[in-house]
Parts: sequence; structure tokens; C-alpha cells
Amino acid sequence: MPFSGIRVLDLSRIFAGPYCTQTLADMGAEVIKVERPEAGDEMRNYGPPFLKNREGKNSRESSYYVAANRNKKAITVDLAKPEGQEIIRQLAAVSDVLVENYKVGDLKRHGLDYESIKAVNPRIIYASITGFGQTGPYKERPGLDGCFQAMSGLMSLTGQADGPPQRTGIIVSDTITSLFTTVAIISALYHRNMNGGPGQYIDMALLDSQLAGLSHRATAYFLSGEVPLRQGNSTPSSFPSDIFPCADGSMFISASADDQFQRLLKIIGRADLLDDPRCASRSTRLQNRTALHKVIVDALAPRTMLEWADEFASGNIISAAVNTMDKAFNDPHVKTHDVVLQVPHPDSATGTVPILRSPMKFSETPITKYTAPPLIGQHTDEVLKGVLGMDDAALARLKQAKVV
Repeated sequence: MPFSGIRVLDLSRIFAGPYCTQTLADMGAEVIKVERPEAGDEMRNYGPPFLKNREGKNSRESSYYVAANRNKKAITVDLAKPEGQEIIRQLAAVSDVLVENYKVGDLKRHGLDYESIKAVNPRIIYASITGFGQTGPYKERPGLDGCFQAMSGLMSLTGQADGPPQRTGIIVSDTITSLFTTVAIISALYHRNMNGGPGQYIDMALLDSQLAGLSHRATAYFLSGEVPLRQGNSTPSSFPSDIFPCADGSMFISASADDQFQRLLKIIGRADLLDDPRCASRSTRLQNRTALHKVIVDALAPRTMLEWADEFASGNIISAAVNTMDKAFNDPHVKTHDVVLQVPHPDSATGTVPILRSPMKFSETPITKYTAPPLIGQHTDEVLKGVLGMDDAALARLKQAKVV
């Protein structure tokens, strides 16, 4: 796999950091997840729902934890104790990457900040993920996804025009930040390994990442000076590009180019409008979008999503049924891609846990190994013995002192 031979020391928890290190683990990196003894990653208990254990009761693995921690090894270390801090420094000395998302300054108090780790491993790539970054007046503020959707302006763009601002249906700020962080780590490793560069520090902020994710909507604001507003499911510069109801649900349809719109009119049985001046160009369609929207709604009403999907596909019109999640994962095309895997889990009622397959498909280095998100401390003995060479007596002393 692409990252075979790379070791990642994962001091992150919640979601953005773990999702980043999960991606690195998918690509073959050895990811050692460090958690607090007994308490563990906060996301383990962030439910419902939870994975059911062998007794049919809720386990300690919530859906959030399962979603972001596959393919890792888990150890427990108390970072507040000097012996625990020394374990982290020893692991960092033999790692390529360290990822953490503690509050600004927290790890420095424990001698685990970048400068301290750099002293034992100058080649390490050290990535810090925080809400607001390491600098600026907000750097010590707490925050989570909803804050960054709100502050970035994303929430102001989401929802119906006559309704309140809305969050997206997923924790998009965490997800965007995790992917940007993954790209940054890969770039830093390339610079180190291919260009002969040193290790380096990576400062990632959820607010910065969410602002970057505004992309074309932010650029439109820069160019026009106009503050964009909510438009529901429609697109400001295109029509039709919206959600339209049909007999058993709704369809998303995009057919704003002239040839697309002409084909759309024929498919929905409104060829009589081909010469209508309201339909002549993109600009005239935008000017008359309210009336033309009703034309499409009326035409789609008698037939089902599946019927229209087949019609539009045959006419090369961009469209999709608005699926609920059960329908999405049972779509015949999705099922051919095997996006859901059942992997063995030692504490599951069924003996397995469902996970999502990585969407990355490599021709020469395919991702073939998937393991369940680990139990808390599942690999402590294995890692401390195998990586640091500790013997049974040393491990016993650390356990007695509740360091691990």
C-alpha cells in the first residue's frame, strides 16, 4: 500500500484528527492511536447509536468513533504523568508523523509540543489541528463544527431563502479539515523523503479550512461585492438546477445549457415551449425561473423518481433521485462498488462491524486491508513491547502506576 513503512503517532481525538489519521491508515501507514486510560477518546461515548456488544448491550464504540478509527492500533497512556510523557517521546522518536488536536499550549506543558518532539526526532512531521489555529485573538477559544459553519458564512448559505440558516447534514468542517490535513502531511513527507527536506510543523485550523471550502461562493463575493444569500436547492447562476417533486419523492435536475434545456423540454412532454422566448437563453430562463419551475413541477408530478431517472439518463440530462440513506446504499450502482464492508470485531454481537470502504482506488497499490476500530488499549502491550522493546516487568510497573 502507498504508505507502507510510515508510522503515525495519533494523539488526536474527537473527529477531524482521527478522520485524517484513518485516511493515512487506509493507505497503509501504521497508526498508533493514543488515548487516556479508562476514559479514552471522547467520541467513543458520543452516542447513540452504539455498536452492540456480545451481550446485546451498548458497547463503548459509538457511530462517530467507528466512523473515524478503522485500521489503527490503540494504546492508553496518561500524558499527565512523567512516565507517560516519556513513552510518547520514545514513540515519537521512531515515528514519521505526529497528529494532535489539543488546545493551544496544552502539550507544551507536558513537554510534548513540536519543539520538544523535534529535539528527539528532527525529521518528524508534526500536525496540530485546532479550531482557530495557533495565532490570532481566538486561538484559545473552544469550538466545534457548528461554530465554524456559522462563523465561516456556510450556514448563511444553507437552507431555504425564506427560512433560517441551516447546518449541513454532516460535520463538514471536521471532514474538510481532516482532508486538508492529510494532504498537508503527504506533502510534508514528500518534501522530506524526496526533496531531502527536514521535518516540519503543520498548523491546521477548522475555521481556516471551512473558509477555504467556501471556494467559488467566496470568490463570487470577492468579484461582485454582493453578499450571497440562501437559495434553498437552487443555484444562483443556473436554471434549472434544483429539486423538483415527482410522484414518490424528488429529483435533482441540472439542465441549464441551451441544448440540455431543449432536451429536457422534449423529455417532459413540453416541446411546445421550444420556441417560447422565455426559454431562448440562459439569461431569459433565469429571468423567468419562477414560471418555468412550475412548468417542470407540473410535468414531473405524475411519474416516479425511477421512471424519470431512466428517462433523463437516456436523454443525457444530469439528474438524480433524492435518496434517503437506505436507498442510497441499496442503489444498484453503489452496490457494485462494495462501499460497505463487514470486518471482524472482538466485542460485536454479530462478530463484525460495518465500515465504509475508502473511496481511493489505486491500480498498483490497492487498499486491501481493513480492520475494525480498536477497543480501548487493545494494542498497548503489543506496541510497547514491539516498538519500544519493553519487557513484561516494565509493563507491569507502568500498569501498576496507572501510566498505561
